[in-house]
Amino acid sequence: MPIRVLPHEVAARIAAGEVVERPASAVKELVENSLDAGSTAVRVEVHAGGLGGVRVVDNGGGIPAADVANLFQRHATSKLTAAEDLQSIETLGFRGEALYSLAAVARVSILTRTPESNAATYVEAANGRIQRQEPRGGPVGATVSVEELFEQLPARKKFLRSARSEQSRVHGVITNYALAYPDVRFTLVADGRTAFASPGEGGLREAASAVFGREAAQAFLAVDAPAGASAIGVAGLVSPPESTRANRSGITLFVNRRPVQHRSLTYAVTEAYHGLLPSDRFPIAVLLLDVPPEDVDVNVHPTKAEVRFRREGDVFAALQRAVRETVIAVAPVPEIEWGAVAQPPTGGLGPVTVTPRVPEFAPPMPDGAPRSPDAGVTQPQFGLPGMPDDGAPARVVLARDDTPGATPPPSHEQAPMTMMQALPALRVLGQTQETYIVAEGPDGLYLIDQHAAHECVVYERLRLAAQRGAPDVQGLLEPAAVALSPAHEETVHDNPDVLAHYGWLLEPFGGRTTLLRGVPAVLAGRDPAKAFLDMLEQAAAAAEFSTWEDRISATVACHGSVRAGQTLSREEMVELVRLLERTQQPHTCPHGRPTMLHLSAGNLEREFGRR
Repeated sequence: MPIRVLPHEVAARIAAGEVVERPASAVKELVENSLDAGSTAVRVEVHAGGLGGVRVVDNGGGIPAADVANLFQRHATSKLTAAEDLQSIETLGFRGEALYSLAAVARVSILTRTPESNAATYVEAANGRIQRQEPRGGPVGATVSVEELFEQLPARKKFLRSARSEQSRVHGVITNYALAYPDVRFTLVADGRTAFASPGEGGLREAASAVFGREAAQAFLAVDAPAGASAIGVAGLVSPPESTRANRSGITLFVNRRPVQHRSLTYAVTEAYHGLLPSDRFPIAVLLLDVPPEDVDVNVHPTKAEVRFRREGDVFAALQRAVRETVIAVAPVPEIEWGAVAQPPTGGLGPVTVTPRVPEFAPPMPDGAPRSPDAGVTQPQFGLPGMPDDGAPARVVLARDDTPGATPPPSHEQAPMTMMQALPALRVLGQTQETYIVAEGPDGLYLIDQHAAHECVVYERLRLAAQRGAPDVQGLLEPAAVALSPAHEETVHDNPDVLAHYGWLLEPFGGRTTLLRGVPAVLAGRDPAKAFLDMLEQAAAAAEFSTWEDRISATVACHGSVRAGQTLSREEMVELVRLLERTQQPHTCPHGRPTMLHLSAGNLEREFGRR
């Protein structure tokens, strides 16, 4: 086929696809233009999450009438004049593609006026070209309206999410810039209702109060590490060790006041808390890095969310050191007096507490089902959530082919395993490192991860109860009020029945606040509001599950299970192994992690030179 130059309209829409992915992308580009224009107040209005229209109003310097004709030309910008300028970019925008891209996929109108002008200029563009231009009355600054976004691109529009979800993304854009520019007053109006407002008083803590809530913001620790010999400065706010989240979503980073996504820098923040947080908890941080512009390459991607550093190691070290020193000042690492403790072991599995063996296998159960050799006596409840409270044998009856969220058997197996094939009867020997149960089977030793094993048990119980429509709920004597973020609100709004099926009893309380009147019984005793928010955060990050039902059930099971580092009595270990034997999928937890490792008798004989 012959090679042809694409028509202007087609080329414009292809280029626009890299810059404008959804309404939040349009808001981001327009807000950046407002900030570059020196605005001290930015108002963003969205309808139907931006699908019904976007309007950004600012009080910046405006656009001279003589320049309006160039607004929708590709690579038309006032921020660069020569190639050398790319070596030291100090503005948020510089590519000259935002308005050009928007006009290619939507109808865009601008009303703008400079302080020196007596009248404003109105211009309207669509399909990449100016349709109308005329003088009008208007205030100093710029008002940009975007309508009919992706109307001519139905393939792109169908991939957008719900209006609530798109609004949540817009909210995230606005809060990011409110934190980066605390001296600017930001207002987000969604469908006529004020969804967010920052004070614009110049203080980061005040801006953080608008984003995270006043109580949380007041507890944050101030990071202040001015640029030294490395010319890299770090400032911001971080949470104390006792205030954490279930994932890294609370870490927000800015480089020269530009929101960025950088895995290495996020890792630097989490490493700064090393030894101060549990392994599955993460801090909240708002950190602004001041790096010489010539040492940062922001021309990596059209969205400008990714950056590269000339001296990445120096930036990493400066960030980690600044956060670590701030956190250690309030939570010093305890010193170990070596003379007062025994020396740690030099190898092996570590100390193993071995309890007395049961002298012989117990007889099989009356119905012929396999039975743990430790099940000679019916045990009472031992304090493990999700276990029976009446001492009765735990019989989880789920059809293997119909088990929701169940992991299919390995592909090399032609038929479902019997229960005896899935997991042999095991005799508990003890516990090691307060994390693993040591058990003996007819073909060798088993190390069982107590958390993963219990998670497997609780997960099947939760799914069965949800199928029956009878979740085990712990009612709260006093309802807990929970303030939801836009993302959390979206999850709750879209999944009310799923949440109820797994024991969360919710009641709207106005705005983004909901009342928690009941929690899954496996979470009884925990802070209900914190448990609910942790569940929402972890469920949102559980990308390995395709449905929210799977995400929520797996997350509740994880939170309701015994933890690593928890000492179990012999009776608790026996009960846990007995319940694991009766699950449909005893080899993996819902997240796909193994529940046990097997050291066969043959391997033992070979290692000891017996064969």
